[in-house]
Amino acid sequence: MIAWLRKLTHPGNCISDSPEKVILGLGNPGPRYAQTRHNAGFRVVERIAGTGKWTRQRGLASICTVEIDGIMVLLVRPLTFMNLSGKAIQPLLRQLGLQPQDLLVIHDDLDLPSGSIRLRPGGGSGGHKGVQSIIDHLGSRDFARLRIGIGRPAEGGDPVEYVLEPFPWEERPFFEDVWKLSGDAARCWASHGIQTAMNKYNR
Repeated sequence: MIAWLRKLTHPGNCISDSPEKVILGLGNPGPRYAQTRHNAGFRVVERIAGTGKWTRQRGLASICTVEIDGIMVLLVRPLTFMNLSGKAIQPLLRQLGLQPQDLLVIHDDLDLPSGSIRLRPGGGSGGHKGVQSIIDHLGSRDFARLRIGIGRPAEGGDPVEYVLEPFPWEERPFFEDVWKLSGDAARCWASHGIQTAMNKYNR
């Protein structure tokens, strides 16, 4: 077994020798970006991980494993910065022997109302450069996405600047609830599949 993968297994557990699903939260590494709108994906996988231990994988990603309804799931935060996210996830899927259909990508979305979430089974990038990087590196659009609405800037505002701004203090308690709901939706995807998750959370 690959050395880094061996470390993911837990002595005595009977769920699997390696992760069966991967949940990838998109964002940018470092404290400068921690509270920004673009880091919505990071916040959700961190919420799912709870007190789980994160480790670095070849400088490309930080990873953590959790058990969800008897399924071992690998949580991933790319360390490559947003526009190169595919560079982080492609070798992980290859080493695990998993397919794009075993992947859920969680990311911010300018075109959804602030705080809303939407699951989809695949499709294009919608202009999101992190998602486009994953499509390019995997050579596939057939991975699930969990989009988290962050709204758009006021008229005349720069979308690039907007996504890299921290959430205003008054919005942060509201988004803590959004992170929780998104985490629940991601767990549902891992244990029951994309269709069940969509039926339950796309409201």
